[in-house]
Amino acid sequence: MSQAFQLGADSAGSAETGDAQQIQGASGAIGLAETPRAARIEVREPTLEELVERSGLRRVHMLAWRDLDDPEAGGSELHADKVAAAWAAAGVDVSMRTAHAPGHLPQATRNGYSVVRKAGRYAVFPRSAMSGALGHGGPWDGLVEIWNGMPFFSPVWAPCPRVVFLHHVHGEMWRMVLKPPLSQVGEALESTIAPPFYRRTRVLTLSESSRREIIEMLRLPPANISVIPPGIDEHYAPLGERSPHPMVLAVGRLVPVKRFDVLIDALIRLRQQHPTLEAVIVGEGYERPALEARIRAAGATEWLKLPGRVDDEGLLAYYRQAWVLTSASAREGWGMTITEAAACGTPSVVSNIAGHTDAVADGLSGLLVEPNELADALGRVIGDQGLRDRLTAGALAHAATFTWANTARRTFAALAQEAAKHRRRSPRPGGLDRLHGPLR
Repeated sequence: MSQAFQLGADSAGSAETGDAQQIQGASGAIGLAETPRAARIEVREPTLEELVERSGLRRVHMLAWRDLDDPEAGGSELHADKVAAAWAAAGVDVSMRTAHAPGHLPQATRNGYSVVRKAGRYAVFPRSAMSGALGHGGPWDGLVEIWNGMPFFSPVWAPCPRVVFLHHVHGEMWRMVLKPPLSQVGEALESTIAPPFYRRTRVLTLSESSRREIIEMLRLPPANISVIPPGIDEHYAPLGERSPHPMVLAVGRLVPVKRFDVLIDALIRLRQQHPTLEAVIVGEGYERPALEARIRAAGATEWLKLPGRVDDEGLLAYYRQAWVLTSASAREGWGMTITEAAACGTPSVVSNIAGHTDAVADGLSGLLVEPNELADALGRVIGDQGLRDRLTAGALAHAATFTWANTARRTFAALAQEAAKHRRRSPRPGGLDRLHGPLR
């Protein structure tokens, strides 16, 4: 008799894999004829809705520095919104606490989950921790802390099952955005003071390269750190026509860590070789005046534009028109604009940093280079139609592997696994005692 069991396994901490195991046995001794056909058992992964039902997680709280309505919202806020919205659609009561967002109400509902905005940019951390410790708004079945540079120290005060979203280590970013002594305090909190409190906490990050930095720089246990890449919205697709002239696009907050000053200088050099070049830097931030002054001083205002923050349709149009997307950023957890552009068939030329090394398949969907090589690399892509066509095909193939549905399912599975551990340590009737079966 022979059987082939095809098992599809997916854990929150690893990519999806499949194993096949052949089991054979001799039956002649008992006079049984061998079965001529192999039986195949397909084991599918549970849906998000099924994970929610079996987990017992009904109320989940998220702690974030900013929410998606904040004027300086970026990839971290988009990631949190997509995950929270998917969990809410699957039946979870999701609340998110953040700092005040200028021009927005203290309480709101967005995409099926609630948002509470209290305290300022810095006070939000101690106030949220104090509120959580006092049980305000609880009890919760689970907690997600989004550690975006400054931690909320949830392991100290939150007794419920927890995971932490940590997209990347900020490192030298503290010195880029803050002056001493605040920069020194921030760097010490992230690298020295906070990590010991998180050694037993499940950490979810976006890329293998960011995982390596978390292990090396924060010295957190490798076994506790899982990689779950972000997704891409389905409406990002290669429709429409490219710009008739070479067009380079960059997207991001206008802040020092993005190194737009370096990028602008590279674009100015590139323009000398490609006199019909057009460039667009989409985003808003406090560095706008300095960047505008740099562009004016170079006499580049006619071809290098800073349109500010644009809506989704406007961004989609730019992705589709651009010949190539670029970034000189010093720190990224992933670089969502890279994979969004890739889904539109737009390859990228970006700085070779953690996060970018996973968002870009080097040589296939784009090029990873040092900042001082940006102009030359962009020139190669713009000037070589064959190279650009190959990178376009590779960008589309690479982008096709990322979905928000998978991101939301795997992040919830990680929280559900923590809830299962919590239940085994502290069994209690109802709620989490409804947990059954393996969580993947």
